[in-house]
Amino acid sequence: MARQNANGEKNMDGVEKAAILLIALGPEKSAQIFKHLKEDEIEQLTLEIANTSSVSPQTKEQVLNDFYEVCLAQQYIAEGGIGYAKELLEKSLGEEKAKAVIGKLTASLQVRPFEFIRRTDSSQLLNFIQDEHPQTIALILSYLPPSQASAVISSLPPEKQADVARRIAQMDRTSPDVIKQVEKVLERKLSSLVNQDYTIVGGVDAIVSILNSVDRGTEKHIMETLEVEEPELADEIRKKMFVFEDILLLDDRAIQRVLRDVDNNDLAVALKGANEEVQNVIFKNLSKRLAAMIREDMEFMGPVRMKDVEEAQPDIQYLHNIRMRDVEESQQKIVGIIRKLEDSAEIVISRGGGDEIIV
Repeated sequence: MARQNANGEKNMDGVEKAAILLIALGPEKSAQIFKHLKEDEIEQLTLEIANTSSVSPQTKEQVLNDFYEVCLAQQYIAEGGIGYAKELLEKSLGEEKAKAVIGKLTASLQVRPFEFIRRTDSSQLLNFIQDEHPQTIALILSYLPPSQASAVISSLPPEKQADVARRIAQMDRTSPDVIKQVEKVLERKLSSLVNQDYTIVGGVDAIVSILNSVDRGTEKHIMETLEVEEPELADEIRKKMFVFEDILLLDDRAIQRVLRDVDNNDLAVALKGANEEVQNVIFKNLSKRLAAMIREDMEFMGPVRMKDVEEAQPDIQYLHNIRMRDVEESQQKIVGIIRKLEDSAEIVISRGGGDEIIV
């Protein structure tokens, strides 16, 4: 017989609760959740669900309420830290229940520093931190999603971009005290550091994720600067990055899969600024008719203007003078498609120049 706590609720472990939650959500929503779990977690939950013969309405309601309360607490923590979450939860759930919910979270989750900033618009964040020391900016960006961090680093002055990128790549461990000091300087009461061990943050993988999301111009500037100042670091970063020219790392089948998702105008513009080897590989994987059409479009575009202009232009169709920025944007779109297909395991990229075979 299942044990009950002082409130008459059934005592269940995490796996039991998760299984009941998935049952309550139904097969379609559960299938979406499974996509984000590890294989061993899926096996564990599948076994638990299979062994669950029935769930009473009371138990289902208890699990759903617990789940809702934890989600609510996480939202409040993200908005204003644990203190803010505790205050709001006490008003809605009562002091004792709020303490229990916060306790569950702090016992099982590492609340990330700078969580509140993750919800801030990139332009506002830039205004907020651009005058900070490069090491401070590097620390903050290391905790942000690559998409947000890339927007900020792209907008920094060119002379600061490479400095910040280098500091992120070389960052290893940062003590909770330092992080707390930075949070205090930013005048935000963010998440408390539950784990008092040194926090691993930054590193080459972090800056690669950011550089893979910035515009090509920013990426080239940072990499060229690092190649002069830190050639070994630049080489290590480049080995983990995928740039447009690295399409040569894909086999024909993968290239054909990528080209199915690429707009013909973007392809023509991207190839206009590509080297001959890349052009030949792409044309080899197009039909003769489409290859001839793309070649004709490229010839009609005229020379690439190396100097950029500030005013925005409409989408490229067929221009007699094409800007370098347009070439870079089109190449970045194609790289984005390649990364998306890699993430979904539709293609595999051989990295690091080894003997790995692309399948």
